[in-house]
Amino acid sequence: MLQVKRLAHATLTTPDLEKQIEYYVEVLGLHAIERSKKRAVLATRTGLEAIVLEQGDKMGLPRLALQVAPDSDLGELAATVRNQGLKVERRSGITPGVADAITFEDPKGTLLEIFSDYDFPKIGGVQPTLSLLKLGHVAYRCHDVQRVVKFYTETLGFRISDWRADRFAFLRCAVDHHTINFVSDEQQRLHHIAFEVRDYAEIHRACDHLASNDLRLVWGPGRHNIGHNVAIYHMNPDRVRVEIFAEMDQMKDESLGYFDPRPWHGDQPQRPKVWGPETLRNYWGPGSEPDIYKNL
Repeated sequence: MLQVKRLAHATLTTPDLEKQIEYYVEVLGLHAIERSKKRAVLATRTGLEAIVLEQGDKMGLPRLALQVAPDSDLGELAATVRNQGLKVERRSGITPGVADAITFEDPKGTLLEIFSDYDFPKIGGVQPTLSLLKLGHVAYRCHDVQRVVKFYTETLGFRISDWRADRFAFLRCAVDHHTINFVSDEQQRLHHIAFEVRDYAEIHRACDHLASNDLRLVWGPGRHNIGHNVAIYHMNPDRVRVEIFAEMDQMKDESLGYFDPRPWHGDQPQRPKVWGPETLRNYWGPGSEPDIYKNL
């Protein structure tokens, strides 16, 4: 089994590359560290590559990059994956920060780029209005959630943080409550992408900044029950649902088995569990947070 340590970057296709570059750079404050006629690599001010944009016929998320421990032997990891019956390729020059990777598809057809070593780019320029820390998580709609969760836990080493009934899974690969989400749906497609900011003050700043750029919120600000992150959501020009969040639950010691206690937790301690309608009513009371994952 591989052991993924970090969500690195997501590759998005777009029919209007220039408009998307303008959105991610001018509105969200990412930095273009590499550009060509049909591609752009965007990173946070902290030096983490977050989004790769590629010219395409329509919006999609065909590839996802995940980091394993530095100095890992990619050849050995490739052999491990091949032993599970998967087709694996070795690729180079993924991005400026990722020189070497192995690639294979997950059960829903997303190509995963697994790499071990990362070179931080030098980021200069003016401090943007928003200061995104990282690409925090990616959520997908898929046909068979149970099958996809089994793959990510048994092949990639993810851990299950929570379930919402049996249709929405929240998985982590490090301390954050979730790095990747899967929700059951008839159509397999992207649900949303999410960027972390430092604190609630940044969320407040983001609300005003998005409004000044004529981008209206579709949900929030509010605190989720599952994961407890404070979040806002908006649609970007490609109709990609984008979340900006802070204060997500963290499990800093896996052996303890619970998330670091916070005053807003309904359970003490807050452990991974299955959330259902009754659980949510008992947790928040009548009139609690609606099923935003269904409505979004």
